[in-house]
Order: sequence, then C-alpha cells, then structure tokens
Amino acid sequence: MSQRVCFVLSGLGPSGGVRAVLNHARLLARDQGMSVTVAVPAPDGEPPPAGVRTVSHDEARSESFAIAVATWWQTVAPMFAIPAERRAYFLQNFEERLYQRGDLERLAAPLTHDLPLSFITEGGWIAALLAELRPEAPCRHVPNGVDKALFTIPSVPPRRDGPLRILVEGSPRLWFKGVPEAIDAASRMTEPHLLTLVCPEPPPPELAERADRVLGPLDHQDMPAVYSAADVLLKLSRVEGVFTPPLEAFHCGATAVVWPVTGHDEYVRHRENGIVSDWDDLPGVARWLDLLARDDALLGDLRRGALETARAWPSLEGSAELMATALREIAAGPQPAGDPAQLLGDLEAGLAEVRLELQGLHRERGESERALEAAALREAGLEGRIAELEAELARTLEARARRLLASIRS
Repeated sequence: MSQRVCFVLSGLGPSGGVRAVLNHARLLARDQGMSVTVAVPAPDGEPPPAGVRTVSHDEARSESFAIAVATWWQTVAPMFAIPAERRAYFLQNFEERLYQRGDLERLAAPLTHDLPLSFITEGGWIAALLAELRPEAPCRHVPNGVDKALFTIPSVPPRRDGPLRILVEGSPRLWFKGVPEAIDAASRMTEPHLLTLVCPEPPPPELAERADRVLGPLDHQDMPAVYSAADVLLKLSRVEGVFTPPLEAFHCGATAVVWPVTGHDEYVRHRENGIVSDWDDLPGVARWLDLLARDDALLGDLRRGALETARAWPSLEGSAELMATALREIAAGPQPAGDPAQLLGDLEAGLAEVRLELQGLHRERGESERALEAAALREAGLEGRIAELEAELARTLEARARRLLASIRS
C-alpha cells in the first residue's frame, strides 16, 4: 500500500515556495509510489499537478494520512486538524523575517518552530540555525531542484553583442525583494546597458519608465528565454530562504549580482560564478555592473562558472528522491517531543518585542503630535504677524493717499 502524504498549503497562487511544494507532490506521486494530496483552504480553480489530488482543508479533516506536512506558518494549525500518524513542517524560511516592525505576524510565526514536529528544509543555513534553536528536533535538508528539461544548460554562454544586458526580476510590492533598489543601482551606471524588468504585476510608473523593457506577468515556462537574453541577473533581495532565480539564470548562461542574503552562499561564489556586493551599497553595485560591462573576460569567466554550478545542481527528480527519503524516515521514526517551556519563552520574548515596538510607536506619535502643535502655534503667530503687517501697510497707503489728494487740491 502506497504511503499517503498530505501537503497543507495556504493557496495555489504563483510563488516560488508553492511551486517547490507542487513539484515535490507531482514527482512523489509519479516516481516514488506515494499517494499525494494537496490541501488548500478552498480549491480555487487551479489545476492540480498530474497524479495529485487537491482537496479543501475541511475535506482533508475527514481523511487520514501517514504524514501531514505544513508548508507555511499559517498552515501549521490546519495541519494539526488533519488526522495523521506523523506531522512535519517543510520550512522554507524563518518566516517572521518576511514581516516588518509592528506586524503581529512577527510574533506568531516563530512560535510554530517550537511545536513537536519533524522539520524538512531547503536551506542548509536554515537547518544549521534550527539545530541551534531546537537541537532535539529532527531536521532534514532537501535542496530545491531545478527543472533541467525547462532550464536547459547550453554548452557555452550565449554570445554577448552590444551593451550589457541586465535583468531585474521580482515584485516591487514586496519590500524584501529589493526591486526599486536594483533599478536605482542600474540607473547609476556610466557604461551602456539595457535593463529588462520582469514583474508579476504592473510596476509603478516611476519604476517602469527607468527600464528599457518591462515584461510580465509571465508563466514560469517563459522564464528560460528571458534569462537566456540576459548577461546578468541583478537580484538585491533582503530576505530569502534559498532564492532560485539566480540559480535558474545560471542554467541559462547568465551570471548574477546579489547582496549577501541568507542562502546565497548555497551556490553563489564571489568572482567565480557571480558577484556578491556589500549590503545597501548601490554605488558599489553600479561599479560592479560597470566593470562587467567593460571587462568581457571577467564576464565570460563568471558566466562559465555559473554553467558549471548549474550542471552540478540537483534536478527536480533528484530533489524529490531526497524528499521521499526524508518522509519515509519521518514516518518510520518516533514522534518528536515538544518543550512547552521553549514555546512559552518565545511567546514572552515576542510579546516583549511587541511592547517595545508599541512604546516606540506611541513615542513617535507623541513627538509627531507635539511637532504638529508647535507648527500650528507658529502658523497662528505668523498669521497674526501677517495681519499686523497688512494693517500697517493699509494705514501707510491711506496716509499717502491723503497727502496726494491734499497736494492736488492745493
């Protein structure tokens, strides 16, 4: 009897994280003999992968599985409501990092890491940090594979002809993707270049007008042609698990310029297959791009290094095989223990952070209110002085008019 696995998602919308889960689901069903179900809040019309069932969270609660797998912090609670012999968490990032100051999700997300779960992660850095935070929790590293049939690796980099071709990819609406910063860095270049912007939604006009070409939304199947037409992918993300766009660009013969975001060191090696620039140094990023525009030898070396990295990277099938091994080991192993003290400690630490943030917000509000009051007082005083000057001017003009009339009459 095939092992029944249920991946719990918050939706089937387009994202790299969802795509990774669906690729695993499809290949586990096709190649590993597993019976795979994907549970979402409500089926939204997106077709399921071949060989995979899609059900609602409510429907999944009426079934039973060997393993239920959460895929995002908001899917952990629904996952615990689904009958399963074992439970796991496919952790693709420390997800509280995706939220900003004042977001209550920054308090809730990390609490899910303290639950009695086995963990699977795509990032070596995530596995290492989780081992420090939860040394007793089993964690297995399953790197994301690349679709080698879609992202076919050329024998040599596509020939460059003309200005440096730069690609910026991502949603400007997501603060951590760094799209405005990437466009700003490219605009500081002095060497000729062509900038292509790919967005999942129409970008703001002030960004679109700074690009030579704007594309999107595009299907994932359209991206190889876009990568192949670029010399450099400029990806200045601030938060990532293990970001795949530079890796996909490597498969198409392009190199990449990135910031030292978490996960970049899984495959980006400075001056070997890409450039790792300093944080927030937009002039420095521009200088690197100018150097690549001038130095054909360096650019060629980086692109050849990128192809070598791509050839050594696992395929989707190889990654799915590692996922199958991880799931079988979890199913055969003991139920992980949880430590309520650690969860409560994290809750208290999170509440303390929220209190500090609220205090800061109240302080900023008070300062703003005082500044507005002072400005209002200054404005009121200024208006009074203006009225005095206007009255004085009127008196002066009236006196001059009387003197003029008296001189005319005389």
